[in-house]
Amino acid sequence: MVSRRDFFGGAGAVALSAGLVSRVGAASLPEAPQMDKAATQPPLSPPNGRPYNPVVTLNGWTLPWRMNNGVKEFHLVAEPVVRELAPGMKAHLWGYNGQSPGPTIEVVEGDRVRLFVTNKLPEHTSIHWHGQRLPAGMDGVTGLTQPGIKPGKTFVYEFIAKRPGTFMYHPHADEMTQMAMGMMGFWVTHPKDVNAHRVDRDFCFLLNAYDIEPGSATPKTATMTDFNLWTFNSRVFPGIDSMVCGLNDRVRIRVGNLTMTNHPIHLHGHEFVVAGTDGGWTNPASRWPEVTTDIAVGQMRAIEFDATEPGDWAFHCHKSHHTMNAMGHDVPTLIGVDHRGIAEKINKLVPDYMVMGDKGGSMGDMEMPLPENTLPMMTGTGPFGGIEMGGMFTTVKVRKGQARGDYKDPGWYKHPAGTVAYEWQGGEAGLPAAQQSPGTAAAAPEPGEKVLKVRKGSGHGSH
Repeated sequence: MVSRRDFFGGAGAVALSAGLVSRVGAASLPEAPQMDKAATQPPLSPPNGRPYNPVVTLNGWTLPWRMNNGVKEFHLVAEPVVRELAPGMKAHLWGYNGQSPGPTIEVVEGDRVRLFVTNKLPEHTSIHWHGQRLPAGMDGVTGLTQPGIKPGKTFVYEFIAKRPGTFMYHPHADEMTQMAMGMMGFWVTHPKDVNAHRVDRDFCFLLNAYDIEPGSATPKTATMTDFNLWTFNSRVFPGIDSMVCGLNDRVRIRVGNLTMTNHPIHLHGHEFVVAGTDGGWTNPASRWPEVTTDIAVGQMRAIEFDATEPGDWAFHCHKSHHTMNAMGHDVPTLIGVDHRGIAEKINKLVPDYMVMGDKGGSMGDMEMPLPENTLPMMTGTGPFGGIEMGGMFTTVKVRKGQARGDYKDPGWYKHPAGTVAYEWQGGEAGLPAAQQSPGTAAAAPEPGEKVLKVRKGSGHGSH
């Protein structure tokens, strides 16, 4: 039998052998909840402990805990998982508690936290609590601060959540494989003052990327830059849920980047401020308005804005290749190439052959057969047709009358009359009537209609 003093007396994370867990520790281990749903789960209101305002993990969930003599105890299980990236494609990944990324961990500043980590992977692992202040022996760096957690073993990490803010967790063990396979998660330490930094909607998710060849399901872990699936929380559009807000809500979106490159994250229709980084909350006097913020590798940015403009607003990475799925990087540019003669000959040998890219890259209207377990490059349908986006893309839906705490998708926005861009039916724009093509002259003004006459002067003085 191992006493509590012996058990927690070491400076580093403590290992429990598989036998000890099964004989003695199993009854004392907290439950390790599992999640097999890919949809965004409702926020977890704290059932005990100090109060806080919970976050909503986009296409994810928050890990429940138990209180044990004033300590918040969590149980993470590192294991192979199957993650649906979008309807029609599943990936064989590594993650925690049934999903990749793993569940979000939410605690309050000053909480004593105890985390049991069980390894069900085929190799050793560890967990680094990215950005946290804690004893060095709890930092989770294999070989430096602890031995690796061998398959079948459970380690215990215990520390005080000293600093409020937004953090991440991931292995520091065979990182090239384990992080490329999806092992990561989000951590939020809420301020002890429940009214500090309060907002109406608080979303969070991780940026991650995979290289999965069409027809396969397991990522290529040696890829450094040429990933073909760019994801929000291991989901690609149209499989990413919308972030639903009420009109005039104060909204926070926390985004952590554990990919191999930076991501300029862009919001349409609103400007925001960067209210927090993984180093903490930013001084309000130092903030300025933006519509795009660049998030480097290993960084977190928390943006805040007032949702004053109703509508369905795009939210995405502004690197164009990161809003596409199943990208092929070795495709030549064929814009302007006349395929007609070649296509006829090829069709005699390959009846399903389609000309691609001679007028541009848009593939929204093409219906091409796809390999099993893959996705079209540009997909998703909106109220006006193909959205032609994939990857790191979703929408922020702002609605009047959306009840507080209601995150259900309200459907597509109903635009007020006269507020949607439309096709011009008059003359050719910018040309006098005498120079317009036949049949395109502007219509004569109706009786009583005011006509604006513009006279252009010479030089810049007439601007």
